[in-house]
Amino acid sequence: MHNEAEITRRDFLKKGGTGAGVGLAALSGISFITHPERVFGANSRVSIAICGLHGRGWDHVREYHRISQAQIVALCDVDQNVLNQRLRQIERLGMPAPKTYVDVRKLLEDKSVDAISIATPNHWHSLMAIWACQADKDVYCEKPCSHNWWEGKQLVEAVNRYNRIVQHGTQSRSSRGIREGIQRLRDGVIGDVYLSRGLCYKWRDTIGHAPVEPVPSGVDYNLWTGPAPLQPFTRNRFHYNWHWFWDTGNGDIGNQGIHEMDIARWGLGVGFPNKVSAIGGHFMFDDDQQTPNTLNVAYEFDLPDGKRKMLEFEVRHWITNHEAEIGSPAFGSHGAPPPAGLAAAQASLQTPKRSHPKLGPSAGDHNTIGNIFYGSKGYLAMDGYDGYKTWLGKEQEPGPSGHGGENHFQNFIDCVISRKKEDLRAPIEEGHISCTLVHLANASYRLGRTLQFDPATQQVVNDDEANRLLCEMDRGYRRPFYIPEQV
Repeated sequence: MHNEAEITRRDFLKKGGTGAGVGLAALSGISFITHPERVFGANSRVSIAICGLHGRGWDHVREYHRISQAQIVALCDVDQNVLNQRLRQIERLGMPAPKTYVDVRKLLEDKSVDAISIATPNHWHSLMAIWACQADKDVYCEKPCSHNWWEGKQLVEAVNRYNRIVQHGTQSRSSRGIREGIQRLRDGVIGDVYLSRGLCYKWRDTIGHAPVEPVPSGVDYNLWTGPAPLQPFTRNRFHYNWHWFWDTGNGDIGNQGIHEMDIARWGLGVGFPNKVSAIGGHFMFDDDQQTPNTLNVAYEFDLPDGKRKMLEFEVRHWITNHEAEIGSPAFGSHGAPPPAGLAAAQASLQTPKRSHPKLGPSAGDHNTIGNIFYGSKGYLAMDGYDGYKTWLGKEQEPGPSGHGGENHFQNFIDCVISRKKEDLRAPIEEGHISCTLVHLANASYRLGRTLQFDPATQQVVNDDEANRLLCEMDRGYRRPFYIPEQV
């Protein structure tokens, strides 16, 4: 197997690892040879490889299957059990059998692949996307695009250096309803917008305690771990629950919350913040989770005209109310109801129902996922990914509302074919800014203090400990799974 030695970015720089003769390809064992840009004709299909198939990756399969200009030619997963299951499902869909890979480095050597679609755990997102850019592949990268700020910065540099089409998986930016709501904000429907709130109130039960056990048969746990420290295997550190461990996840603010964070920043019309303060904790449950299940964050933005704006973000993990009707049946009663297809799509996004001895079988439906914007003339609420409503004036009279689904994967395929990066709905540069807000929140929470941030340098002012945490230099990156200073 691979060399298990760990390396920090500081050690890497001390050893001269960024010299002109040493690059990521050499360190990782990938043979990257650039080739002329493929020109897509009118009847061309984009050859897609999907990486990570346990959860969200299967959604990728179904999305691309519906797009006539896309063809799934390869699948990659470190769990052979998951890979075999997806192959059987693909056969039942009547799709041609794709190639299969366990190691993404072998996949990236396949010249027949035009683009990869990444749905792996967070700690793999940036590294895999950078490798893909170096291999002349376009990328759909699930949110968050980075596990820490530095990875996101390096990914943006790689995308621009290799001139790749890279879409961030914040699909709300392609939602017709959300885009219409954002335009309403720009047009002044609620006046001067000074505050936005992101709400991530998602039913999350305890994960309990999981004992150390042997790695399941068919799982390449070394590859699954990749750049993260190699920890003893437990079920809680593996499928899905990896979200709640700092080595591999970012908590719910970087899981479900990044969608609402991106919308809150987008609607407010701001970039990087100047000040961040977060408090919270892991309340109520005694289990293995490291990340907070309750978190309150405040961001301050200094504008060029001397004004300031604020963004507030909240994560709640258990019982909550439906603020501004978000998540409740009442949301669709304001104005035209959503079409039946949209209602079904919204229902499919809800957490599966869980039985609870006191709350009953519908407890898992008590999610409040959305955004609220406050202005001088009223407020606007967005529910999930698809709809918005407004309340105007001191009497809070109902104002404009709207709904509409999204076609984010189609937008990505269209841009791969056209090569027009400017048409991407969620370019990686925007994803990096929103993910940085997530990383700053987690850093403030973990350090227990307010952070002063310089948007020009993308650094915390006079706080080396915070900047180290944003780079996760203390965590270390295992050879050969790390990103060099020069991508």
